[in-house]
Amino acid sequence: MPTEPKSLVESRYAWARLCAALALMTIGGSGMYAITVVLPRVQADFGVGRSDASLPYAFTMIGFGLGGVLMGRLSDRYGVMVPVLVGAIGLAAGFVAAGNAGSMWQFNLAQGLLIGLLGTSATFAPLVADISLWFTRRRGIAVAICISGNYLAGSLWPPLIQHFIDSAGWRQTYVGIGLFCLAAMPPLALFLRRRPPVLAQLVAGTAPGSAAGAEGKLGLSPATLLTLLCVAGVACCVAMSMPQVHIVAYCGDLGYGPARGAQMLSLMLGFGIVSRLGFGWISDHIGGLRTLLLGSTLQCIALFMYLPFDGLVSLYLVSAMFGLFQGGIVPAYALIVREHFTPREAGARVGTVLMATLFGMALGGWMSGAIFDLTGSYRAAFLNGIAWNLVNIAIVAALLYRSRARPAYAA
Repeated sequence: MPTEPKSLVESRYAWARLCAALALMTIGGSGMYAITVVLPRVQADFGVGRSDASLPYAFTMIGFGLGGVLMGRLSDRYGVMVPVLVGAIGLAAGFVAAGNAGSMWQFNLAQGLLIGLLGTSATFAPLVADISLWFTRRRGIAVAICISGNYLAGSLWPPLIQHFIDSAGWRQTYVGIGLFCLAAMPPLALFLRRRPPVLAQLVAGTAPGSAAGAEGKLGLSPATLLTLLCVAGVACCVAMSMPQVHIVAYCGDLGYGPARGAQMLSLMLGFGIVSRLGFGWISDHIGGLRTLLLGSTLQCIALFMYLPFDGLVSLYLVSAMFGLFQGGIVPAYALIVREHFTPREAGARVGTVLMATLFGMALGGWMSGAIFDLTGSYRAAFLNGIAWNLVNIAIVAALLYRSRARPAYAA
């Protein structure tokens, strides 16, 4: 497959490619958010506890994370179109299989293996890594727009899915989503056939920053920095998952009904889109590490606000604030990887760090359900999320302090 000329970087084609990636991530995000909406129905249908009903989400996110590394490596080798086509097939098969599941283990398998590992993962890390290679000066905002597809999915899919669940049932809704993914995703994937121009520069040894790495900028080996970023990713997303995964069930427990919870989730992720775009612009000016620290600190503040306020209006307001504060966190990890690792490994490195964030979402989603089963309320689960958030802040603050102490980074 021929490599495209350098002039295509930040060109009209690059922006059109970004639009296609945004659409693909929005469609693929259905696999992540559908389970949060059907959680109460699945619990009632299969007659399980809240923690067991949270397991499908955990399996989906674990598969999502592992698949991100697999699909990232596939993208590095063959181009991003190949994993996206695999994802279209995985999502279609997964939704149809889950909609026809006769037992909880079958539902878990469809969610984790087909929807998570082979489906949604193909429309996340590979697309983020690919877009980061098509932009230089506006890389932050471009990555933010691309990864906003994940939140756009969270804003659009929950109320839409809830509507069809109420009118047709969750099983029929799942089958319909699968058929839609199969029809809509392949044409968009074909638009991504071109390879990033920076790869040709790497072959010639002229790519900007191709020789720079974590060793020169932070005084850390690439493996050490990657490990720290992964731990930070797990910690911040354990905190992030508490409202995102359980807001529908939380509203049901408070007597407001699951429809209100779906609206709050949609509001939260809608404001997350605004947040990601705003933080994308900020990151182009202050860098990935500072953006990550800012977003993580604000997320911790918003998470704390759930403790004293549980009225209907206040929950809408706090959910909007939570979305507005935490939206810039995950894109910052992709920018940090591009700032500290070679572009040749963009797919695999971004996939690895984003895998850690998804593991955090999986762990946090299950852990919050387990804490609810033990305590009978979500208060302890919110406190657990705050504690994990503080761990993330400590790691990022240490990395930022280290970067400011090294002249090479300032240069």
